Amino acid sequence: MRVLVIGGSGTIGSAVVEAFQELGDEVVAASRSSIPSVDITDTASLRSLFETAGAVDAVVTALGAAPSAHLTEATPEHFAAGFTSKLGGQIGAVLAGLPHIAENGSFTLTTGILAQHAIPGSNVTATVNSGLEGFVRRAALDLPNGVRINAVSPTIVLEPGQVVEAFRGFRSTTRAEVAQAYVRSAYGVETGQVFRVW
Repeated sequence: MRVLVIGGSGTIGSAVVEAFQELGDEVVAASRSSIPSVDITDTASLRSLFETAGAVDAVVTALGAAPSAHLTEATPEHFAAGFTSKLGGQIGAVLAGLPHIAENGSFTLTTGILAQHAIPGSNVTATVNSGLEGFVRRAALDLPNGVRINAVSPTIVLEPGQVVEAFRGFRSTTRAEVAQAYVRSAYGVETGQVFRVW
């Protein structure tokens, strides 16, 4: 399988790259600093990435940011930043990738636990993640040529000894465990699903 991982240098993305490589897959890892590079907020950059990468069997997007702000302090700009990066960037990757994805290929996007569970200041992230999950469910009905689409929704990713105060009491996961959900999505038959790792 030939896999394009957008966000391949990040915490989750690098683990996804490793997981597919361990299976013998050919992996193209892209980020702002890689060759090829990509800016997911720029449509031309996404199109250029897919033209450079060529035909792929699976696309993973493991990146995108949404600002943290309490609702009483949030501005339209906070929401716009999340829409442009995490929501719009991943949707843009699907649109740019459609001409390059193989028949019966797959897209796997990244959402997160904050779509369902709250921490302080998570309103923007919750909105963005919920939007991504809605997109995945609906896009699954429209994709041509047997192409599938799913999302992975991880909880906080921690390695042993790490603590993030805002997530105290939440079940955490590891990079390697989350990566297996992307493998499941790419190798499986399901579509329109959100694979929760929490």
